[in-house]
Formats: sequence, C-alpha cells, structure tokens
Amino acid sequence: MAKELSFQGNGKDRLPPQNIEAEEAILGGIMLDPEAISRIYEILIPEAFYISAHKDIYQATLRLYSQSKPTDLLTVTNWLADHDLLARIGGRNKLATLVDCTVSAVNIDALAGLVMEKYVRRQLIKGGNEIVHLGYETEKELPIVLDQAEQKVFQLSNQILSSNTEHNSTINIAAYEELYSDNPIYPTGLHELDNLMLGFENGTLTIVGGRPSMGKSFIGLFLALQMILLHDLPVAIFSLEMTKKQLEYRLWSLISVTNIYKHLDLIPLKSDRIRRHRSGSRPLEDWEFASIAKIVGIASELPLYMNDSRGITVSGIASECRQVREQREKVRSGFSSQLYLYILNKTWFFSCDRIPKQAIYVPGCSTSQNRVAPSGKSQRRKARVSCS
Repeated sequence: MAKELSFQGNGKDRLPPQNIEAEEAILGGIMLDPEAISRIYEILIPEAFYISAHKDIYQATLRLYSQSKPTDLLTVTNWLADHDLLARIGGRNKLATLVDCTVSAVNIDALAGLVMEKYVRRQLIKGGNEIVHLGYETEKELPIVLDQAEQKVFQLSNQILSSNTEHNSTINIAAYEELYSDNPIYPTGLHELDNLMLGFENGTLTIVGGRPSMGKSFIGLFLALQMILLHDLPVAIFSLEMTKKQLEYRLWSLISVTNIYKHLDLIPLKSDRIRRHRSGSRPLEDWEFASIAKIVGIASELPLYMNDSRGITVSGIASECRQVREQREKVRSGFSSQLYLYILNKTWFFSCDRIPKQAIYVPGCSTSQNRVAPSGKSQRRKARVSCS
C-alpha cells in the first residue's frame, strides 16, 4: 500500500539544530589568537550563531578586524562597553568564561564549518515551512508558487544566504580591495561602443533596440560571441522570436567571418545561405559542406546556451539561468561570472547576474543618438555603432 501523506509537522517539540559549545569555542579562539578571525571571517556569518549574545560578540570582532584592530579580550570588552552592548551579552564574566574554556584556536576552521552547517539546517527547516505555506496559498498561480519554491531550494543548495545586509565599514573595504582585484569590465571589441559604455560588468543592464531589419539580432549574437572569445564567459540566450536553429544558422554565419578562425580557411557564409539550401533553390556545394562542418565543430565547443520558449517569463528565465549555473559549477569549479542574453519582442537584454538600477539604451545599430540614463536623469551622447 502507498504510504499516506501526513500534513502534520512532527518537529514542534524539537530544538532547532545548533552547537553551543562550538560557538563558544570559536569566540574564545578569536580572543585568544589574533590570527584566528582571518581564517573564518569569509565563511562564517553572524547570523549563523544560535545564541544572540554570541552573534553580538562575533559582530564586534568583525568590526574590530575590519578596522585592523586586535580582537583580544580587553579590546572586545571595551568595544562592547562603548556601544552599550556589554550588559546585553552577559557582561565581562561572559567574555572571560569564553576565553577560559578555550584551549586554542587550532580547529577554528572546522568549528566554523560546523556552526555554518547547523545554520543551514535551520534555514532548511525555515525554507521547508515556507514551501509548505506556499502549497496552501491556492490564490497564487501554480507557476509562481513553483518558481518561489525553486528559488528557496536553490538558495539553500548553493548556500546563498537570505541576509545580505552589511555595515558600510565592510562594504567600503571590499570596494577598495576590488580596485586591486581581477574583476574587470568586459569590453565588447567595438571601440566606439566601448568609448560610450566601456563594456559589460556585473549588475548592469544594456538594451539594444531599433526598427525591424536594423541588425539587432546580428549585433546581439556578435556581442555574445565576443564575450565568449575575448573573455571566456559563458552566455545564455533566450529568444521569444527566432527558434534555436535560426539563431544557430546566424551564429554559423558570424563564425565564418570571425578573424580568430581565419587560419581554418572558412568560407564566408551568408545568413540566408542555409535557408536557400533548405528551400531547394540553391543546394549547398560539397566545398560549402566541408566549411560548415568546421564551423559546427567550432560552435559545439562554445559555452553557449539557447532557449526559444515562446511563453517564458522573467521568473522562468531566472529559473533556467540558475539551472545552467548549477550545471556549469558541477563541471567547472572555477566558474565565476555569467552573461545572460535575453531576446524579448525584438529587444536584446544583456545583464550579468542581476538587473541594475540604471541602463544604457542604444537605438538601432547605425549612427544614432544614444540616451544614457544614470540615476533617473537623461542626457544625450552621439555615437556610431556599426553592424558590419
């Protein structure tokens, strides 16, 4: 017999997953060893602590560390006292007890992982309860419910933590360090366009629009190929207009005239050549088939993904991108950035990871007036963007 479904929770009388001893050992280790916090601050977040007092103490040590100050017992005590938090965490005796009960900080990395594991399990319980409530919200459409449930599962599986609020002292240090890090803006390879918008970067949205037959599809595929060839970025294309095969044929045409493949002696392939062959008006010659075979070999190695679902929504696009990212992370652990290319009603959307607050709008692919709208204000700049 099939097992009957139970809609009654069985964890009401159980304590959430936690490890108080590990939390105490971490805090004691930080105050004993001045180098200990540098080993865990990137993997252990304050919200992971089950005891609120422990969370306050850890936040104090993070604040001191971000200011290049020591995290010893005396400094932490003074900082908490100056911010009226000492009484809330249990006073000086609480801090002294943490230090006295800790032998060393040798295993602080493992302890941090243990505390994070318990935190993720608590988040799993919370997410599961939220998904249960979603199941009962019959007033919501099923695709919306499924998408919201999927988001929660992906956040947990990738340990994308729901809390993203940081103190500005942490943010400005990260922003300053980024000046020395390898986190570039990716040029497009079109010099005049790069002079206007510099290139693509995480968190930006660029829209290319224009009248029919102005070359939007071509410039979109060209920019996608440039991101792959110049910067080794994977690209996902979502099309509500052309099919995947139509996009593929245009990609073949683009590859055939790309300079990087000149050494293969590819024959230039016009974008309508395949359609003429398929219609029977002008069949492909043997030498054309030989060139196309080389192009197919090149295209099959590109980190390019296509989706031509006509009814796909923005949430559906996000869901597909999460799955692509998950697949790539399983294949290549060094995956760090992803460029998404959306084609919606003849409009191409380029974005990295998330939609920003400002966008650059380039109407058409020829000489045009370009409207740039930072922070809600408009101004005009002249630029020439060639589609050839």
